[in-house]
Amino acid sequence: MTKNPYQLLRKPIITEKGLDVKERTRTLCFQVDPAATKAEVKQAVQTIFKVKVESVRTATFQGKMRRRGRTSGYGPDWKKAYVKLKAGEKVPEYVENV
Repeated sequence: MTKNPYQLLRKPIITEKGLDVKERTRTLCFQVDPAATKAEVKQAVQTIFKVKVESVRTATFQGKMRRRGRTSGYGPDWKKAYVKLKAGEKVPEYVENV
């Protein structure tokens, strides 16, 4: 079953590090579905932004422990994807640089 590209790419990661890597190395940074593969992420970015993707790197993170008084629990695990665009492709602007 093919997944909707808008469900695979959850949101762009808009941090100083994410914006810096976007400007310097033409690499976009997204929070993606934890079950998404590199090939699915590549296809989703090419479909949504109409650009050619050179490579995809992913990293999986464990949820942080949170406390509310006596009660403690863990946040959800999540996955980050760094998507490098091919040379000559225009970098899409999904946010004004802060």
